[in-house]
Amino acid sequence: MYLKLNGVEMSCTGAEKWGDLLSRLPDGGAGALGVLVGGRTESLNDPVREYAFARTLTYADDEGRRIYERSIQFVFLTAAHRLYPGRRVRIRHSLAQGLYIDLPELRVTEAIVAQLKQEMRAIVEADLPVERIRLSTEQAQDYFARTGQTDRLRILGYRRFSHFTLYRIDGLEDYFYGEMAPRTGLVDVFDLRMYGEGILLQMPDVNDPKKPARFVDLPHLLRTYSEAADWHAILNCENAADLNDMVVNRKLREFIRVNEALQERRIEQIADEFIASGALLLLIAGPSSSGKTTFSHRLSIALRVHGLRPVKVSLDDYYLDRDSIPREPDGSIDLERIETLDLDLLCDHLPRLVRGETVNMPEFDFKSGKRLDETHPFSVEPGQPIIIEGIHGLNDRLTATIPAHMKFKVYISPLTMLNLDDHNRIRTTDARLLRRIVRDNLFRGTAPEDTMAMWASVRRGEEKYIFPFQEKADTMFNSALTYELCIMKKYAYPQLLAITPDSPYYTMARRLVKFLNYIQTADVEDEIPVNSILREFIGGCCFYKDED
Repeated sequence: MYLKLNGVEMSCTGAEKWGDLLSRLPDGGAGALGVLVGGRTESLNDPVREYAFARTLTYADDEGRRIYERSIQFVFLTAAHRLYPGRRVRIRHSLAQGLYIDLPELRVTEAIVAQLKQEMRAIVEADLPVERIRLSTEQAQDYFARTGQTDRLRILGYRRFSHFTLYRIDGLEDYFYGEMAPRTGLVDVFDLRMYGEGILLQMPDVNDPKKPARFVDLPHLLRTYSEAADWHAILNCENAADLNDMVVNRKLREFIRVNEALQERRIEQIADEFIASGALLLLIAGPSSSGKTTFSHRLSIALRVHGLRPVKVSLDDYYLDRDSIPREPDGSIDLERIETLDLDLLCDHLPRLVRGETVNMPEFDFKSGKRLDETHPFSVEPGQPIIIEGIHGLNDRLTATIPAHMKFKVYISPLTMLNLDDHNRIRTTDARLLRRIVRDNLFRGTAPEDTMAMWASVRRGEEKYIFPFQEKADTMFNSALTYELCIMKKYAYPQLLAITPDSPYYTMARRLVKFLNYIQTADVEDEIPVNSILREFIGGCCFYKDED
C-alpha cells in the first residue's frame, strides 16, 4: 500500500502505525504528537491508511497543542494518584498558557506542588506508554464505580454510545475526549507552581516549545474565574451531569432565571463601580462572541437607572479608507490592527466631547470601504457618560488624550466554568466558537465551515490585540451562561454532524460534537429574557431589529 506523510511517498505493508513511519521522514518526525489525515486527527498509535495524505501535528498546530495538553494533564493526574490516591482532582480552566487545577480535598502548599512536580518528572523520564483501551459502557461504569469516580458515572448515563475509550498510564485509567501522545516522554516540557489557592500547570511556550511558557500574573482574571466558581456553587452546577439532571427533572426554567439574575446583579455592580470611579469614558472590550454589544446596552440601562444618560461613540466610523491602510508582508490587510482607525481624529474628538464641544462626526461606508464626505455634528452634555465598545477599548493608544482618571475599562469574556467532569473541561474558546457558528449561520447566512475557516485568524487577532491588555481593565464581566449549551446544541449540532471527514474542518467539528454529545437539549427558549446576552446569538433580542 502507498501513502504520503509530510509530502514523502511511502510504501507500507499495512501493519504499520503512523508512529512507525516517523523515522522515514527527513527530520525523523521531530516534535510529532499526532497526524492529520484529511480533516481527521489521528493518534501516532493508529494504523496507517492506504492512499492517505497525512502530515504530522506538532506543538505549532492547534490540534498538536491540544494533544499535548491532554497528555501532560494525564501525567499530572497519574502523579496525583500515586501521591494522594483517592483524592479528588479538578481541572478548572485555562490561564495564560497553562491549566488551573484544584485539589478540593487538600490545602495546596508549596511542598505538595514540589512533590507533584518531582513525580511528574519521574513519569516523563520513564517514558511510559499511554495505552488506549476500548470498553463497553457497562465495563466503564464498573471501573468508575470501583474507583469512586462518581462524576464519570453520572455523565455516562447521558452518553448514547455502546462503547467507551479510556487511556491508561501505569495502571491508572482515565477518559479524555481527544487523541493522546503515545508515550509520556513526548510531553517533557512543563512547569508546575502554586498560584492562588490552586496549582498552575504551565504548557510549553507557543513561540519556543522547548521551554515552559513564562509565568504571567493575572490577578484580575483569576479573581473573575473565582467569582464564576462561586456562581456555580450558588447554582449547584459544576459538571454537565448537573445541568442534564435539571433538564430531565424539568428544573431548567428556574435555573435560567437564577443564572440571568446573577448576571443582572453583576451588571448593576459594574454600573455602581463606574459611577464611583468618577470617570466619563466607559470602554468595553473583549474577544469575539463575548456579547459586548448586548452587554453595553444593558450596562447603559443600569446607568440610566441612576439618572445618567450615556451615549455611544461608534469606532466603526473612525476607520481609515481601506486603500490607505498599510498592507502586511504577504500583501493582505489586517483589519483588526489599531492602525486601521484614524487615531489622530479620535484623539482630537474625545477630549473635545468631554469638554462639551461639538465635533463633526465622520461616517464610514463599508460597501465602498471609504469614509463619506458628509459629517454630522455631535456633542454630549456635561457629565454625560460616553461608551466606546470595540476590540481596542483597553489599549491606551485609543484614548491617549483622555486622562486615566476619566476612563473606566471593562473586559468581557464568556469564561466557561462548566466541565464535562472533573478531568475534562469545556474550553472557553470552543464555547465562543459555538456562539459564533450559531450567530453567523442564523443572521449572516454563513455556513459553519466558513466560520471555522475564519476562526484561526480571529484567534490570532485576539492574541495580539485583546488578551495582552485584559489586566488593564478596571473590572471584568463573565458573559458565559451556564445553561447556554442546552440551547446552542439545538442550533449547532445537526450542522456540525453534517461536516464530513474530507473537510479540513472535520476535526474541529468533531471536537465540538464530542462534548455536545454529553449535553441534553431543552425546549425552554421562551424562558430566556429578551435582554439576555444569549439572545445576541439566537435572536429575539430587544435591543436589535427582530432577526427571526
